[in-house]
Amino acid sequence: MTRLINMNKAMHVVTAAIFSAMILLSMSAGAMNEMKEAKADDIVDVAVANGNFNTLAAALTAAGLVDVLKGEGPYTVFAPTDEAFAKLPAGTVESLLKPENIDQLKAVLTYHVVSGKVMAADVVKLNKATTVNGADVNIAVNDGKVDINNSQVVMADVMASNGVIHVVDTVLLPPSS
Repeated sequence: MTRLINMNKAMHVVTAAIFSAMILLSMSAGAMNEMKEAKADDIVDVAVANGNFNTLAAALTAAGLVDVLKGEGPYTVFAPTDEAFAKLPAGTVESLLKPENIDQLKAVLTYHVVSGKVMAADVVKLNKATTVNGADVNIAVNDGKVDINNSQVVMADVMASNGVIHVVDTVLLPPSS
């Protein structure tokens, strides 16, 4: 009889433990989703995770702009891929990454950023946008594709916690002063 009472108590304890664990797990899943939403990747993290923006990430680091693009924003970034950087004349990237050319590198990189979150649906309504660099980029829609200066947007509306990325196939070069 004592053994039966002990088994009964043990079953109640196990049942209560399982029920409590189920409640905790469901709460944890909800809490985890909230954390994921609250800690969504910023523009830099999204670009780095993609794997096609290694040159951009190196340039942002060399120019000291990583913390800016990890900031609150919002920002719209026309992000050139590694292939876009490879289209530049030989030695251009290496030259821009030198400490003595950091101001020029910053000018190029900030020419790819617009303050605010400009989605593709908004971009197609514009004919120009002022970049963080202070100079305008020209925007045109040709055959349903968006051109930013001499570059084409190849992927639009890549969301980040602090803005949006539009992937471009050519590095945008600011106008000469």
